[in-house]
Amino acid sequence: MIHFNEPPFTGKEFEYMRQAVAQAHICGDGSFTRKCHRWLEDRMQSPKALLTTSCTHALEMAALLLELQPGDEVIMPSYTFASTADAFVMRGAKPVFVDIRPDTMNIDERLIEEAVTERTRAICVMHYAGVACEMDTIMALAEKHGLAVVEDAAQAVLSSYKGVPLGSIGDYGCFSFHETKNYSMGEGGALLIRDPANQERAEIIREKGTDRSKFWRGEVDKYTWVEFGSSYLPSDMNAAYLWAQLELADEINDHRLAMWSLYWQGLKGLEEDGRIQLPVIPEECRHNAHMFYIKTRDLAQRSQLISYLKEHEINAVFHYIPLHTVPAGRKYGVFYGEDRYTTRESERLLRLPMHNHVTEENVQYICEKIREFYK
Repeated sequence: MIHFNEPPFTGKEFEYMRQAVAQAHICGDGSFTRKCHRWLEDRMQSPKALLTTSCTHALEMAALLLELQPGDEVIMPSYTFASTADAFVMRGAKPVFVDIRPDTMNIDERLIEEAVTERTRAICVMHYAGVACEMDTIMALAEKHGLAVVEDAAQAVLSSYKGVPLGSIGDYGCFSFHETKNYSMGEGGALLIRDPANQERAEIIREKGTDRSKFWRGEVDKYTWVEFGSSYLPSDMNAAYLWAQLELADEINDHRLAMWSLYWQGLKGLEEDGRIQLPVIPEECRHNAHMFYIKTRDLAQRSQLISYLKEHEINAVFHYIPLHTVPAGRKYGVFYGEDRYTTRESERLLRLPMHNHVTEENVQYICEKIREFYK
């Protein structure tokens, strides 16, 4: 079976985890966590990066730092993971969903302004498949209306928009290091903070509401409870696992891009014949080959193709069910405007196996079977 996903593993993970244990400091913010922080700040061109226990928790921290209140509104796409909305719902805010662009599956930047009300506090964008939203338009709109911008960049490590790393453009950027991502610590994430004025408060929220980070740096002689917060920092053993991959980040990225290109070459004939649609990468975007997907004619054809590939030992899967169509989305949020593309395009999208261990032979075989299906 060619699995849809296999967790990233380079071979150094166990050795680095052993080193973390030998240092007698396996709780958060140990030496491997600091290595990861420096890497993120350097590669993402961010003044402050903090590892978290998940991208969900990075989003929750962003919501806390924004001081959202019950009744506030956050504009976001409906085609995203539940955590994108959950983080703000937990603060009492209402997700206001708007339609997506059919080319990139990202929020349609042209529809955001119409959804802005006196209660709107933030825009949360999600860079689908590591392909950037139209950030110039979104940032200009946010400045015009005095709104914060949160980037759900869970899928976008090493992706960029006009040369600027994703996650570093908005007020807060949230990454995922889940086992399904390009780089993993099992469960994990990171928060980027653009404004230096918010860095200390972010550290406090992440460390259970204490100034423990300042204590570790020798800036205070004891740490105390100074603010609300929770435990959002991961074990240094998790960071050690992640560091083994960040060390080889460019090598991993190059391999994924090569496999992505093989898919493109192997399937472009079907697109030219009008059988499927392939991903669209705008000129100003540099993606990270987080996933390769195709779009079938409709839901029925997608289901048939999934079954056909499964018969040939290929695990291909669909993705999100639009949030505004599910029970929690109807309870806590509202869809503004017309759902022209969100549901229709989500029902056509099929993700093909893409992970760090996919081989050229795998991709060629998958493309062959998809071509056979369409014959």
